[in-house]
Amino acid sequence: MWRAFIPNAFSMGNLTFGFFAIVIASRATGSNSENFYYFIAAGLCIMVAAVFDGLDGPLARLFKSQSQLGEQLDSLADLTTFGLAPGFLMYKIYLYEMVIQKSTLGTPWDIPVGMAVAVIFPLCAAFRLARFNVAHDPGSFVGLPSPVAGLLIAFLPLYNNNTQYISRPVAIVIFITVAFLMISNIRYAKPQAKIRRQFTILRAIGFLLIVGLLIYRFNLYFVVFGVVILYVASGLFAMMIHLTQKLRYKITSGE
Repeated sequence: MWRAFIPNAFSMGNLTFGFFAIVIASRATGSNSENFYYFIAAGLCIMVAAVFDGLDGPLARLFKSQSQLGEQLDSLADLTTFGLAPGFLMYKIYLYEMVIQKSTLGTPWDIPVGMAVAVIFPLCAAFRLARFNVAHDPGSFVGLPSPVAGLLIAFLPLYNNNTQYISRPVAIVIFITVAFLMISNIRYAKPQAKIRRQFTILRAIGFLLIVGLLIYRFNLYFVVFGVVILYVASGLFAMMIHLTQKLRYKITSGE
């Protein structure tokens, strides 16, 4: 049982930090500068949770303790951390004040439009995870993985703090686009599968040296954010190549 406990504990760690992100974001009373550190802390909790999520699977394989219980636990943790927490974080930063005043419609209460926008993300994450549990390709992901999608939203408050404030329309476009990428049919590579097949000590040392140099030169935030953006772009680029080849085939074959 101790073998199963270790990877499951990491899944629980994922869930714990996802819950922490929600609680911390809830303490902010607005999107002003005085409360923005709550959003930064919530985003960092999602990033820490992603580390736990990235380790539970390899640990389960290392200790040969894969189980359906572990898979379901991982999915529930992912829904909380990379579905509910990013949706709530986005709501508190950008969407909280998006309401239709009751005086405008003559209703007894305000219409919370922002709430309806925020729920898109957890809905897409839930569908993405359910589809993965039912059937998945061992060589690739269908749709953007929910941890990557959640990390993109978690980076928003850090971006605001480090450079400039992202406008609400731009943030909403990013939010909705990332949500729908999760339920799209765009295929994304599984880096962990390739790493397991091609792993050597020298390659691991070389990879760690390159990552260390990049972190030293650009700092951890920009390195991780750059990797996430490149991964998202890789699926879109591969889809464009596939569509171009398909169109070229139809033209040349006369179909």
